[in-house]
Amino acid sequence: MVRGEVRRLRVPSGRRGSEQRDARYAVVVQADELLPLSTVLVAPTSASAPARSFRPAIDLDGQLTRVLVEQTTAVSRARLGGSVGRLNAEELRVVDEALLTVFGL
Repeated sequence: MVRGEVRRLRVPSGRRGSEQRDARYAVVVQADELLPLSTVLVAPTSASAPARSFRPAIDLDGQLTRVLVEQTTAVSRARLGGSVGRLNAEELRVVDEALLTVFGL
């Protein structure tokens, strides 16, 4: 696992709040040096989320998908499924800019 990798996000049992129930993907946004920890910071994705300045668009298997950086969360490594790809350098740069905006850095 590396920063910028897109992983399948397993749906937790018992839906909480407005979490989606269907298949979902997430971008690993945690620093590579911290990936050995038991939890991983990820930003979920959505193909149906409306465009916002802080929601970068990426291509995920030929489909425009938004990275919901405002929903960045720590998940157990057990919730992360297989890799479905990795962001290119430009996509990761745009995600980083969105994280700076959302976190007020």
